[in-house]
Amino acid sequence: MEQARQTTVLFADVSGSTKLYESEGDTAAMEAIARCVELLRKTVEASGGRVVKTIGDEVMTVFPTPDAAANAAASMQYAIDTLPMVGNTKLGVRIGFHSGPVIQSDNDIFGDTVNVAARLAEQAGRSQIITSRETVDRLGPVFRNFTRELYAIHVKGKAEEVDLCELIWRQAGDMTVSHPRRVKSEPEPGVLRLKHRGLEISRRRDNDLLTIGRDQDCGLVIADNMASRQHCTIERRHDKFVLADQSTNGTFVTTEGGTEILLQREEFTLDKHGWIAFGQPRAGAEEVVEYFCD
Repeated sequence: MEQARQTTVLFADVSGSTKLYESEGDTAAMEAIARCVELLRKTVEASGGRVVKTIGDEVMTVFPTPDAAANAAASMQYAIDTLPMVGNTKLGVRIGFHSGPVIQSDNDIFGDTVNVAARLAEQAGRSQIITSRETVDRLGPVFRNFTRELYAIHVKGKAEEVDLCELIWRQAGDMTVSHPRRVKSEPEPGVLRLKHRGLEISRRRDNDLLTIGRDQDCGLVIADNMASRQHCTIERRHDKFVLADQSTNGTFVTTEGGTEILLQREEFTLDKHGWIAFGQPRAGAEEVVEYFCD
Protein backbone atom coordinates (compact mmCIF):
# COMPACT_ATOMS: atom_id res chain seq x y z
CA MET A 1 0.00 0.00 0.00
CA GLU A 2 1.35 3.42 -0.98
CA GLN A 3 1.68 6.51 1.18
CA ALA A 4 -1.06 9.14 1.13
CA ARG A 5 -0.83 11.57 -1.78
CA GLN A 6 -2.75 14.68 -2.76
CA THR A 7 -5.22 14.37 -5.61
CA THR A 8 -8.72 15.35 -6.68
CA VAL A 9 -11.42 12.66 -6.73
CA LEU A 10 -14.45 13.05 -9.00
CA PHE A 11 -17.60 10.91 -9.16
CA ALA A 12 -19.97 11.17 -12.13
CA ASP A 13 -23.33 9.40 -11.99
CA VAL A 14 -25.65 9.01 -14.99
CA SER A 15 -29.06 10.48 -14.09
CA GLY A 16 -32.31 9.14 -15.53
CA SER A 17 -31.22 5.52 -15.82
CA THR A 18 -34.04 4.16 -13.63
CA LYS A 19 -36.68 5.83 -15.79
CA LEU A 20 -34.91 4.58 -18.91
CA TYR A 21 -35.03 0.94 -17.77
CA GLU A 22 -38.75 1.30 -17.06
CA SER A 23 -39.63 2.99 -20.36
CA GLU A 24 -37.25 1.40 -22.88
CA GLY A 25 -36.44 -2.02 -21.42
CA ASP A 26 -33.21 -3.56 -20.18
CA THR A 27 -31.35 -3.96 -23.47
CA ALA A 28 -31.90 -0.43 -24.80
CA ALA A 29 -31.23 1.09 -21.39
CA MET A 30 -27.99 -0.85 -20.88
CA GLU A 31 -26.72 0.14 -24.31
CA ALA A 32 -27.54 3.83 -23.78
CA ILE A 33 -25.94 3.92 -20.33
CA ALA A 34 -22.85 2.11 -21.63
CA ARG A 35 -22.49 4.81 -24.31
CA CYS A 36 -22.74 7.50 -21.63
CA VAL A 37 -20.15 5.82 -19.42
CA GLU A 38 -17.76 5.39 -22.34
CA LEU A 39 -18.20 9.06 -23.26
CA LEU A 40 -17.43 10.03 -19.66
CA ARG A 41 -14.33 7.83 -19.73
CA LYS A 42 -13.02 9.46 -22.92
CA THR A 43 -13.67 12.94 -21.50
CA VAL A 44 -11.79 12.11 -18.30
CA GLU A 45 -8.76 10.83 -20.20
CA ALA A 46 -8.79 13.82 -22.58
CA SER A 47 -8.74 16.12 -19.54
CA GLY A 48 -5.69 14.46 -17.98
CA GLY A 49 -7.54 12.27 -15.48
CA ARG A 50 -7.81 8.55 -14.86
CA VAL A 51 -10.87 6.36 -14.41
CA VAL A 52 -10.33 4.32 -11.26
CA LYS A 53 -13.41 2.15 -11.72
CA THR A 54 -17.01 2.10 -12.86
CA ILE A 55 -19.83 1.10 -10.52
CA GLY A 56 -22.98 0.47 -12.56
CA ASP A 57 -23.82 3.84 -14.12
CA GLU A 58 -21.25 5.75 -12.02
CA VAL A 59 -17.58 6.42 -12.72
CA MET A 60 -14.94 7.15 -10.07
CA THR A 61 -12.02 9.21 -11.37
CA VAL A 62 -8.90 11.06 -10.16
CA PHE A 63 -7.16 14.21 -11.40
CA PRO A 64 -3.83 15.79 -10.55
CA THR A 65 -5.35 19.21 -9.75
CA PRO A 66 -8.74 20.72 -8.85
CA ASP A 67 -8.67 22.78 -12.08
CA ALA A 68 -8.25 19.62 -14.16
CA ALA A 69 -11.24 18.07 -12.38
CA ALA A 70 -13.34 21.21 -12.85
CA ASN A 71 -12.47 21.34 -16.55
CA ALA A 72 -13.36 17.66 -16.95
CA ALA A 73 -16.63 18.11 -15.06
CA ALA A 74 -17.71 20.92 -17.40
CA SER A 75 -16.67 18.84 -20.43
CA MET A 76 -18.69 15.87 -19.14
CA GLN A 77 -21.80 17.98 -18.75
CA TYR A 78 -21.45 19.40 -22.27
CA ALA A 79 -20.83 15.95 -23.75
CA ILE A 80 -23.85 14.31 -22.11
CA ASP A 81 -26.04 17.34 -22.80
CA THR A 82 -25.47 16.95 -26.55
CA LEU A 83 -26.64 13.33 -26.63
CA PRO A 84 -30.07 12.72 -28.18
CA MET A 85 -33.00 11.47 -26.14
CA VAL A 86 -33.46 7.74 -25.76
CA GLY A 87 -37.14 7.23 -26.40
CA ASN A 88 -38.79 9.81 -24.16
CA THR A 89 -35.88 10.01 -21.71
CA LYS A 90 -33.08 12.57 -21.67
CA LEU A 91 -30.09 11.30 -19.73
CA GLY A 92 -27.98 13.65 -17.64
CA VAL A 93 -25.08 13.40 -15.22
CA ARG A 94 -24.58 14.34 -11.56
CA ILE A 95 -21.01 15.23 -10.59
CA GLY A 96 -19.18 15.79 -7.30
CA PHE A 97 -15.45 16.36 -6.75
CA HIS A 98 -13.19 17.02 -3.77
CA SER A 99 -9.45 17.50 -3.27
CA GLY A 100 -7.29 15.98 -0.54
CA PRO A 101 -5.08 13.05 0.41
CA VAL A 102 -5.90 9.51 -0.71
CA ILE A 103 -4.37 6.10 -0.10
CA GLN A 104 -3.74 4.04 -3.23
CA SER A 105 -3.67 0.26 -3.20
CA ASP A 106 -3.01 -1.35 -6.56
CA ASN A 107 -5.27 0.64 -8.89
CA ASP A 108 -7.91 1.59 -6.28
CA ILE A 109 -7.99 4.56 -3.89
CA PHE A 110 -9.40 4.94 -0.39
CA GLY A 111 -9.79 7.51 2.36
CA ASP A 112 -11.72 10.50 3.58
CA THR A 113 -11.32 12.42 0.30
CA VAL A 114 -13.00 9.59 -1.60
CA ASN A 115 -15.89 9.46 0.87
CA VAL A 116 -16.47 13.23 0.68
CA ALA A 117 -16.39 13.25 -3.14
CA ALA A 118 -18.95 10.44 -3.26
CA ARG A 119 -21.20 12.32 -0.84
CA LEU A 120 -20.96 15.47 -2.96
CA ALA A 121 -22.06 13.54 -6.04
CA GLU A 122 -25.08 12.31 -4.06
CA GLN A 123 -25.98 15.93 -3.31
CA ALA A 124 -25.79 16.98 -6.95
CA GLY A 125 -28.93 17.25 -9.02
CA ARG A 126 -29.23 16.36 -12.68
CA SER A 127 -26.78 18.42 -14.79
CA GLN A 128 -25.18 19.84 -11.65
CA ILE A 129 -21.55 19.96 -10.47
CA ILE A 130 -20.99 20.10 -6.70
CA THR A 131 -17.68 20.61 -4.92
CA SER A 132 -16.55 21.69 -1.47
CA ARG A 133 -15.59 25.12 -0.21
CA GLU A 134 -12.19 23.65 0.62
CA THR A 135 -11.70 22.59 -3.00
CA VAL A 136 -12.94 25.93 -4.36
CA ASP A 137 -10.20 27.64 -2.36
CA ARG A 138 -7.68 25.58 -4.35
CA LEU A 139 -9.14 26.42 -7.77
CA GLY A 140 -7.53 28.93 -10.09
CA PRO A 141 -9.24 32.33 -10.46
CA VAL A 142 -11.07 31.45 -13.70
CA PHE A 143 -13.00 28.55 -12.21
CA ARG A 144 -13.33 30.16 -8.79
CA ASN A 145 -15.21 33.07 -10.35
CA PHE A 146 -17.89 30.66 -11.58
CA THR A 147 -18.72 29.00 -8.29
CA ARG A 148 -21.38 29.85 -5.78
CA GLU A 149 -21.93 28.83 -2.18
CA LEU A 150 -24.83 26.52 -1.37
CA TYR A 151 -25.24 24.96 2.09
CA ALA A 152 -23.42 22.70 4.55
CA ILE A 153 -23.91 18.95 5.01
CA HIS A 154 -22.75 16.37 7.52
CA VAL A 155 -20.45 13.66 6.19
CA LYS A 156 -20.08 10.45 8.17
CA GLY A 157 -16.73 10.31 9.92
CA LYS A 158 -16.11 14.08 9.84
CA ALA A 159 -16.52 16.20 12.96
CA GLU A 160 -17.36 19.39 11.07
CA GLU A 161 -19.91 19.94 8.33
CA VAL A 162 -18.73 20.30 4.74
CA ASP A 163 -19.63 23.56 3.01
CA LEU A 164 -20.93 22.91 -0.51
CA CYS A 165 -20.42 25.01 -3.62
CA GLU A 166 -21.69 24.64 -7.18
CA LEU A 167 -19.63 25.08 -10.32
CA ILE A 168 -21.75 26.89 -12.91
CA TRP A 169 -20.59 24.77 -15.82
CA ARG A 170 -22.44 26.44 -18.66
CA GLN A 171 -20.50 29.63 -18.00
CA ALA A 172 -17.31 27.95 -16.79
CA GLY A 173 -17.26 25.76 -19.88
CA ASP A 174 -17.62 28.76 -22.18
CA MET A 175 -14.34 30.10 -20.81
CA THR A 176 -12.20 27.01 -20.39
CA VAL A 177 -13.44 24.05 -22.40
CA SER A 178 -12.68 23.69 -26.10
CA HIS A 179 -16.27 23.55 -27.34
CA PRO A 180 -17.11 26.17 -29.98
CA ARG A 181 -20.19 28.10 -28.92
CA ARG A 182 -21.81 30.97 -30.80
CA VAL A 183 -21.95 34.23 -28.90
CA LYS A 184 -25.50 35.53 -28.55
CA SER A 185 -26.59 39.05 -27.81
CA GLU A 186 -27.77 39.50 -24.25
CA PRO A 187 -31.56 39.76 -23.83
CA GLU A 188 -33.22 42.48 -21.87
CA PRO A 189 -33.18 41.71 -18.14
CA GLY A 190 -36.28 39.89 -16.92
CA VAL A 191 -37.83 40.03 -13.49
CA LEU A 192 -38.97 37.16 -11.28
CA ARG A 193 -41.69 38.00 -8.76
CA LEU A 194 -42.62 35.63 -5.94
CA LYS A 195 -45.73 36.05 -3.78
CA HIS A 196 -46.07 34.26 -0.45
CA ARG A 197 -48.39 35.11 2.46
CA GLY A 198 -48.67 38.78 1.51
CA LEU A 199 -44.91 39.12 0.90
CA GLU A 200 -43.55 39.86 -2.59
CA ILE A 201 -39.92 39.27 -3.57
CA SER A 202 -38.33 40.31 -6.87
CA ARG A 203 -35.15 39.02 -8.50
CA ARG A 204 -33.49 40.46 -11.60
CA ARG A 205 -29.69 40.00 -11.65
CA ASP A 206 -27.59 37.07 -12.90
CA ASN A 207 -26.16 34.93 -10.07
CA ASP A 208 -28.61 36.54 -7.62
CA LEU A 209 -29.37 33.27 -5.83
CA LEU A 210 -32.56 32.97 -3.76
CA THR A 211 -32.70 30.11 -1.26
CA ILE A 212 -36.12 28.83 -0.17
CA GLY A 213 -36.69 26.52 2.77
CA ARG A 214 -37.56 26.01 6.42
CA ASP A 215 -34.30 27.48 7.74
CA GLN A 216 -34.69 31.00 9.11
CA ASP A 217 -31.59 32.08 7.17
CA CYS A 218 -33.28 31.39 3.82
CA GLY A 219 -34.25 34.30 1.61
CA LEU A 220 -37.82 33.00 1.63
CA VAL A 221 -38.84 30.99 4.70
CA ILE A 222 -41.41 28.18 4.35
CA ALA A 223 -43.08 27.27 7.65
CA ASP A 224 -43.95 23.66 6.80
CA ASN A 225 -42.41 20.49 8.23
CA MET A 226 -42.68 18.85 4.81
CA ALA A 227 -40.17 21.40 3.50
CA SER A 228 -36.43 20.87 3.95
CA ARG A 229 -34.25 23.39 5.74
CA GLN A 230 -32.59 24.30 2.43
CA HIS A 231 -35.35 23.14 0.11
CA CYS A 232 -34.59 24.70 -3.28
CA THR A 233 -32.92 27.64 -5.00
CA ILE A 234 -33.93 29.95 -7.81
CA GLU A 235 -31.43 31.86 -9.91
CA ARG A 236 -31.41 33.83 -13.14
CA ARG A 237 -29.29 32.33 -15.91
CA HIS A 238 -29.17 34.77 -18.78
CA ASP A 239 -32.86 35.27 -19.71
CA LYS A 240 -34.26 32.31 -17.73
CA PHE A 241 -35.09 31.69 -14.08
CA VAL A 242 -34.08 28.17 -12.99
CA LEU A 243 -35.39 26.37 -9.90
CA ALA A 244 -33.10 23.66 -8.47
CA ASP A 245 -34.55 21.18 -5.98
CA GLN A 246 -32.24 20.17 -3.10
CA SER A 247 -34.85 18.68 -0.77
CA THR A 248 -35.77 15.38 0.80
CA ASN A 249 -39.44 15.32 -0.26
CA GLY A 250 -39.21 17.10 -3.60
CA THR A 251 -40.58 20.33 -5.06
CA PHE A 252 -43.96 20.45 -6.83
CA VAL A 253 -44.25 23.00 -9.66
CA THR A 254 -47.42 23.88 -11.54
CA THR A 255 -47.28 26.10 -14.62
CA GLU A 256 -50.50 27.98 -15.39
CA GLY A 257 -52.50 25.82 -17.79
CA GLY A 258 -50.21 22.83 -17.26
CA THR A 259 -49.99 19.79 -15.02
CA GLU A 260 -48.13 19.62 -11.72
CA ILE A 261 -44.65 18.08 -11.88
CA LEU A 262 -42.42 16.72 -9.11
CA LEU A 263 -38.75 17.69 -9.03
CA GLN A 264 -36.36 15.47 -7.07
CA ARG A 265 -32.79 16.77 -7.18
CA GLU A 266 -33.60 18.21 -10.60
CA GLU A 267 -33.77 21.63 -12.23
CA PHE A 268 -36.75 23.31 -13.87
CA THR A 269 -36.98 26.52 -15.89
CA LEU A 270 -39.86 28.67 -14.63
CA ASP A 271 -42.16 30.02 -17.32
CA LYS A 272 -44.48 33.04 -17.13
CA HIS A 273 -46.79 32.18 -14.24
CA GLY A 274 -47.30 29.31 -11.85
CA TRP A 275 -47.10 27.93 -8.31
CA ILE A 276 -44.48 26.14 -6.20
CA ALA A 277 -45.26 23.74 -3.33
CA PHE A 278 -42.73 22.18 -0.98
CA GLY A 279 -42.63 18.50 -0.05
CA GLN A 280 -46.24 17.83 -1.03
CA PRO A 281 -48.65 18.56 -3.90
CA ARG A 282 -50.08 22.05 -4.12
CA ALA A 283 -53.64 20.85 -3.49
CA GLY A 284 -52.81 19.77 0.07
CA ALA A 285 -50.22 22.42 0.93
CA GLU A 286 -50.73 25.51 3.05
CA GLU A 287 -47.38 27.01 2.08
CA VAL A 288 -47.52 27.79 -1.65
CA VAL A 289 -45.45 30.34 -3.54
CA GLU A 290 -46.91 31.98 -6.64
CA TYR A 291 -44.37 33.08 -9.26
CA PHE A 292 -44.41 35.47 -12.22
CA CYS A 293 -41.65 35.71 -14.87
CA ASP A 294 -42.07 39.14 -16.44
